[in-house]
Amino acid sequence: MATKSTQGGEFLIKETDAQDIFIPAEFTEEQRMMAQACQDFIDTEITPNIYEIDSMKDPELVPTIFKKAGDLGLLGITVPEEYGGMGMSFNTSMLIADIIGAAGSFSTTYGAHTGIGTLPILYYGTEDQKKKYLPKLATGEWAACYCLTEPDAGSDANSGKTKATLSEDGKTYLLNGQKMWISNAGFADLFIVFAKIEDDKNLTAFIVEKSFGGITMNEEEKKMGIKGSSTRQVFFNDCPVPVENMLSDRQNGFKIAVNILNIGRVKLGAGVLGGVRTVTSHAINYANERKQFGVSISSFGAIKSKLAEMATKAYASEALCYRAGQDIEDKINSLEAEGMDPSEAKLKGVEAFAIECAIAKVQCSEVLDYVVDQGVQIYGGMGYSADAPMERAYRDARISRIYEGTNEINRMLMVGMLLKRAMKGDINIFDPAMAVSKELISVPSFETIDTSELFAAEKEVLKKLKKVFLMVGGKAAMTLQDKIEDEQEIMMNLADVMIEIYASESAILRTEKLVSMKGEEACKNQIAMAQIYLSEAVDKINVSAKEAIGSFTKGDEQKVMLMGLKRFTKSELYNTKELRRQIADYMIDQGKYPF
Repeated sequence: MATKSTQGGEFLIKETDAQDIFIPAEFTEEQRMMAQACQDFIDTEITPNIYEIDSMKDPELVPTIFKKAGDLGLLGITVPEEYGGMGMSFNTSMLIADIIGAAGSFSTTYGAHTGIGTLPILYYGTEDQKKKYLPKLATGEWAACYCLTEPDAGSDANSGKTKATLSEDGKTYLLNGQKMWISNAGFADLFIVFAKIEDDKNLTAFIVEKSFGGITMNEEEKKMGIKGSSTRQVFFNDCPVPVENMLSDRQNGFKIAVNILNIGRVKLGAGVLGGVRTVTSHAINYANERKQFGVSISSFGAIKSKLAEMATKAYASEALCYRAGQDIEDKINSLEAEGMDPSEAKLKGVEAFAIECAIAKVQCSEVLDYVVDQGVQIYGGMGYSADAPMERAYRDARISRIYEGTNEINRMLMVGMLLKRAMKGDINIFDPAMAVSKELISVPSFETIDTSELFAAEKEVLKKLKKVFLMVGGKAAMTLQDKIEDEQEIMMNLADVMIEIYASESAILRTEKLVSMKGEEACKNQIAMAQIYLSEAVDKINVSAKEAIGSFTKGDEQKVMLMGLKRFTKSELYNTKELRRQIADYMIDQGKYPF
C-alpha cells in the first residue's frame, strides 16, 4: 500500500502514491510570477553582460548586479518578512535556485549568499543577531560568504586549524587562520567563520563583519570555470570578534556546517536545472539552424537521440528535486504544527530528508555535466569556440560535482546515513532485507500482472529494483558490519542503485500525476521519458549491483544473489529509439526544452 514518506530513505521500502508528490505543474500563480521575475532579471542583467561578468575587468559589475537582485527581493526568498525578506516556502526557494541556475557564474554568487551565507544566521542566530544582520542580507545591502574550507581541511571540515582565542577582558575572540575557496569573499561585508576555541574537539561558528579588521585576502583565484564569481583565500590575523557574535553554542559549528550543507545540497540539485534546460534549448536551436548535406542536423537520428536523452535526464532530475523539496516542506510544516520553533523545524525538516538532499546533489550535477558535454558535441567545432555559449557552460558545469561535498563523499554519506538510521531503528530496512533473502531461496511467483493501468508494469519493475538494493545492501551490511564504511567502492555501488531508484520512481510518479491532470494523449512525451529513464536505470542498477556482489561474496552465496539479481532486473524491452525520436521531434518543433 502506498503511504507518504515522513523520513528520508523510506522510498526504498515504501510505495509512494503519485498524488503524494509535488510536481512542477502545480506551482501557483504567485510562484510562477516570482520565477518569471527571476527569468526577466537574468534576461536583462546577466545575459547581456555574460562576457563582461566572466572577464571580471570591472570589479563593480557583479556587486551592482547583486544589489539589483536584492532590490527585486530575490535574495530574501526564504527570509521571514519581519527580517526584511519575502517569507516564501522551501519549494519556492528551490524554484528560484532552479531559474537562477541559467545565470552561469552569478548562480554561484547567488547561491553562496542566499544559502551558506545567510541561512546559518536565520537558523542558528539569536533574535538580536537576526534583527541586526538578516535585513541587510535579504535586501542585498550586505553580501555574505562562508569560511569553512582550509588548505588541509576540505572534506574533513572538522579538522580545521583556525583558532579563536578569548581576549583578556573577555569581550572579544581573536581569530587567526586561513580559509580558501571562499565564494563572494572579494566583495563580502559579512563572513560566517568556523574556528576552534582552545583545544576543543569541534568547531565553533562566528559572525564576522569585514569592518572588524584583521582580515586580508589573496588575489582572485584563476579558475577553470565560474570565472565571474569572486573566489579568494581569506586570512584572519588577530581579527577581533565580539563575544556576542558567536553563532549558536560553543562547539556547535560542525553541526551547523553539516546541516547547512544538507540544505546547500538539495538547493544545488535544483540550482543546476536552469542551466540544464538552457543548454538543451541552445542545442535544439543550433541543431535546427545548422545545415549539413542540405538539411538541418536536427533531422539526423544521432542528433535526435542526444537531444531526447538530454531532455529525459533533465525531466527525471526536476521530478526528484521538487519531490524532495516538497517532502522537506511538508515535514517542516508538520513540525511547526506540533509547536516546534520555525527555525528548528526548518533544520529538522531538511535533516529528515538529508539522504534525498545528497541524491539530488549527485544526480543533478552529473546530469548537468552530461548535458553540457552533449551540447558541445551537437555544436561540433563551434562548441569549442569561446564565441558560442557551450564552451563557457562546459567549464562552469564542472564545479558542481565538487562543491557542497564531492559527489564521492555524498554517495558514501547517503548510504552511511541510511545504515545509521536503520541501526537506530528510525527506518526499518533490515526486516524487508530479510524478506528478500527468504524470497531468493523460494520458488519464484509467476502470477500475471494487470498491465491495463498506466505504469502498472513499470511499478512492478520498481518494486523489484528496490529488492535489488535490499538484497545487496542488506547482505553487505550483515557481512561487513562496522567495516562497511571502509569499503568505499561498495558504498558507491549501493549509492548508485539508490540514486537510480529514486530518479526513475520520481519520473514515473511525476508523469502519472501529470496524466491525472492533463490526460494520457497530452503527456505522451513525458510517458516516453519516464519509460526511457526506467529502462536505462535497470541496466545501471544491474551493473552496480553485480560489481558489489562480486566484491564481497563467493561460491553458492554469490550464485544465489546473481540469480536474484537476474530475477529482479527483468523488465520490458522498449523501443527506445522510436521513443527518443518522438520526444526529439516534439522539441525540435517547439525549438526549446518544453517540459
